[in-house]
Amino acid sequence: MGRDRAKAILDRLGAGATANGGGQLLESVNPATGQAQGSIRAITRAEYDGRVTAALRRFEEWRMRPAPKRGDIVRRLGELLREHREGLGELVSLESGKIRAEGVGEVQEMIDICDFAVGLSRQLHGLTIASERPQHRLMEQWHPLGAVGIVTAFNFPVAVWSWNAALAAVCGDVCLWKPSPLTPLCSAAVQALCDRAAKEHGAEGVFNLVAGGAEVGTWLCDDPRVPLISFTGSIATGKAVASRVAARLGRALLELGGNNGVIVLDDADPDLAVRAITFGAVGTAGQRCTSTRRLFLQRGRARGLIDRLVAVYRSVRIGDPLEPGVLMGPLITRNAVERYRAALATAREQGGKVICGGTVLEWPGNFVEPALVLAPRHEAFPIAWEETFAPILYIFEVEDLDEALRAHNAVPQGLSSAVFTDSLRSAEQFLSPAGSDCGIANVNAGTSGAEIGGAFGGEKETGGGRESGSDAWKAYMRRQTSTVNWGRDLPLAQGITFGA
Repeated sequence: MGRDRAKAILDRLGAGATANGGGQLLESVNPATGQAQGSIRAITRAEYDGRVTAALRRFEEWRMRPAPKRGDIVRRLGELLREHREGLGELVSLESGKIRAEGVGEVQEMIDICDFAVGLSRQLHGLTIASERPQHRLMEQWHPLGAVGIVTAFNFPVAVWSWNAALAAVCGDVCLWKPSPLTPLCSAAVQALCDRAAKEHGAEGVFNLVAGGAEVGTWLCDDPRVPLISFTGSIATGKAVASRVAARLGRALLELGGNNGVIVLDDADPDLAVRAITFGAVGTAGQRCTSTRRLFLQRGRARGLIDRLVAVYRSVRIGDPLEPGVLMGPLITRNAVERYRAALATAREQGGKVICGGTVLEWPGNFVEPALVLAPRHEAFPIAWEETFAPILYIFEVEDLDEALRAHNAVPQGLSSAVFTDSLRSAEQFLSPAGSDCGIANVNAGTSGAEIGGAFGGEKETGGGRESGSDAWKAYMRRQTSTVNWGRDLPLAQGITFGA
């Protein structure tokens, strides 16, 4: 049934069952059933080199096409995504295990970033700078980099690609996409839409799929023809990517792990806090880089909030992510289930108490219960300093905001954070230089669900990269400082005189 469902979606999107390359089979396994539902083939090294060469040939023309004209292909891609939003969203659910609302929401995110990029295509601006020399103009402009390698993860199998590719395309770059081998059908479906949009606009070679395993990622990282590698994944792999790319003095845009915390103070709105915490910790079965993993409760509010969270967790319906009313689907693989099991065992050994959930469900697929764990002092609970990609929430009681911030900022990751409070002073302290050390800091909103208009990314071991909105587009371009002398003299800067 899953195979038929996936094939029908691929056929509607024009992807069919066409093999992508001549390499190993990349099989898609439905994490809700454990059953195979389709496959594509990885590319060979010769095919990889051929695609890079073809992309760079397209770049020679693409970089000179006016940016608003480059925006036309992205506009068309957005239209195709709108047309196929429900089907592609369902395919995302079938491959990644996220519920239908989240799968469709991920495709909507692609549509939104296409809209953003189309507008951006008319706003790729530099600066005019006051020159110290008479009859001189000093300015700054931005040019395309070339080929951009985009390496994405299973948990957002299409949206993260679009954050990079839509911006890179309007900036004048060509894109090489290595998707997660766990979600090959999603990448084939999106590539089919890209191919259609590109053909309509004479832009074949702007968007390229280079599917495969870790070896394809290594080819990208080591390839001097690819000046930027945008990598989304684990901290350990991100460090390896950064090292390889740095060895050739390339650029790396890294979106790595998060160990995201929520602080709830005594004056917080409890209804708001409970809803945000539950979605942050349970959404996507805890497999978002922005998932809520640590909860710091001020003691006056702690007992009541814990009781409410237990009640809500017990009401979370687990099951087929495409079934109406289900709020949590499966983990992505059996290995992920084992990591969940091991993390909870370690938590117990370190003094944690599982007060809700924590059971591996003996169903087909990779289903577990979301877990709430009462933790001892943060500094005495090492498991909470790690990111386990699973629906486990560690709960700490704290005296005040200062104690909460010290614990919150102690971990090596720095992606997303949140505080719930009705105090202006507490909110501003949280957002101040002495507050959260994360790339994302929210007040009375949870850690998950970032909008595309803001730059997305984190600090410390999260990698420091920024994607999506704001001025994240600058990562895909090279800056050039230019001086124009429109006079007849040649004054030198700093008042230097040289010869007669």
